[in-house]
Amino acid sequence: MEREDSPVVPSSATGEGRLLTAVEFGQLGLAKALMKGLAEAGFTHCTPIQAETLPLALRGEDVAGQAQTGTGKTAAFLLALMDRLLRRPAPPGRRSNQPRALVVAPTRELAVQIHKDALLLGRHAGLRFVVVYGGEDYERQRREVQQGADVLIGTPGRLIDYYKQRAYDLKAVEVAVIDEADRMFDLGFIRDIRYLLKRMPPAERRLNMLFSATLSWRVMELAYEHMNNPRRVVVEPEQVTAERVREVAYFPANEEKIPLLVGLLRRLRPERAIVFVNTRSAAEKVQAWLEANGVRAGTLSGDVPQKRRLKLLQRFQQGELPVLVATDVAARGLHIPGVTHVFNFDLPQDPEDYVHRVGRTARAGASGDAISFVCETYAFSMPEIEAYIGHKIPHEPITDELLPRLRRPGRRRDGEARRGDGARQAAGRAEGGGRKEARKGDRKDKTRAEAPAYPASQEAVPPAGEGAPGKRRRRRRRRRARGGRGGEAGAPPAASTSVPTPPSTSSGG
Repeated sequence: MEREDSPVVPSSATGEGRLLTAVEFGQLGLAKALMKGLAEAGFTHCTPIQAETLPLALRGEDVAGQAQTGTGKTAAFLLALMDRLLRRPAPPGRRSNQPRALVVAPTRELAVQIHKDALLLGRHAGLRFVVVYGGEDYERQRREVQQGADVLIGTPGRLIDYYKQRAYDLKAVEVAVIDEADRMFDLGFIRDIRYLLKRMPPAERRLNMLFSATLSWRVMELAYEHMNNPRRVVVEPEQVTAERVREVAYFPANEEKIPLLVGLLRRLRPERAIVFVNTRSAAEKVQAWLEANGVRAGTLSGDVPQKRRLKLLQRFQQGELPVLVATDVAARGLHIPGVTHVFNFDLPQDPEDYVHRVGRTARAGASGDAISFVCETYAFSMPEIEAYIGHKIPHEPITDELLPRLRRPGRRRDGEARRGDGARQAAGRAEGGGRKEARKGDRKDKTRAEAPAYPASQEAVPPAGEGAPGKRRRRRRRRRARGGRGGEAGAPPAASTSVPTPPSTSSGG
């Protein structure tokens, strides 16, 4: 459960313990099944947000908590939620498709991670956890909801969809949790949240917990509207960004950003790096340039299908892809161990997003590097970021060695790759065609895996289109062979047989 919202455990008995308090979980009076799960997971002491919120929630008080990313918010509300369900019998007459607790998360990745953490901490609790989110098997998730869940975890859209189909109802909800409430507002989910809360039992008949990176006035308005006099808990960090993150900024022109990125990747050779951009089109562009210049990379954005997204994250975590180009969908709710470098290819327009991006590295006592490009387009964000984090970001000059000559990605080849992916999928579904295409894909993946992650020079990258001049080039050659654009295909130019007529020297007959 090493992730953004999980306890940080020292690497050894005398290791880093700066994120932990002297409060032990054993002092809180948690149910024995939960203590057993905590012991097996290796968690003994609370983080500050856990030490502040757990005693309140265990007494039945509503909580609105604010804490820095990576401080254990998820474990705080999961432990309080499960303890309440274990100590109180289910309402009489409750049906199996009436969940006792509802956890709402803004993104699919965060919902999946909360579900994993619930399975880890509640492995001995005897509770059934179900997670639903968009982009995944619709009918399978619906059947799981209809079969029943004690704790239902999901994103707002899919939760409301199943609710309107009467796959479940909210009449028996005893605990309601809203995670990353500020992100709910940013993504436009706040009306969906109110829709769900209004269909639960009254606030005084349930335990309500809201957690957010910031408790702004709009978040607190939601809390006071749908919670029972919540206790506001704010855990202020000593500094906004992680202590072990080495921050540096470069000031490139827009046309220097991609060469600078490739140059830094070749110099630093990070084991695992995330390159953050602001738009999906920018992510696709950056990935195309990296791939064209020998750097293996994948793209993660909000419109990537869930199955492909999970597979991509798995390849990134296993080291098959050293670089992940991502929008802010990867800035929150994901824990990817071992990220050594974070590149802000585009500076975020919200200073809080800078903190979340940087928080992908230097986790659990490790160190990491955060490199930001202050370009012509997004330079205006830099003063706000520095004011928010409370310190100046040091900058370094751009040398000629950091701006290598690059090979331009081929549009046609990229299009062929996309068409090839669709063809392989179609062939895999067709009878008799799957094995042949799978072997082709295996050979391609093997070739990519054996290739160096960061070629040392341009010569290390094979020239584009070597041995395959392409259709347009062949057409030009045929035209030159014919002597121009006219004439029939394959026919040599016709020789002239006319004799020039000498000019007339007389004016009449």
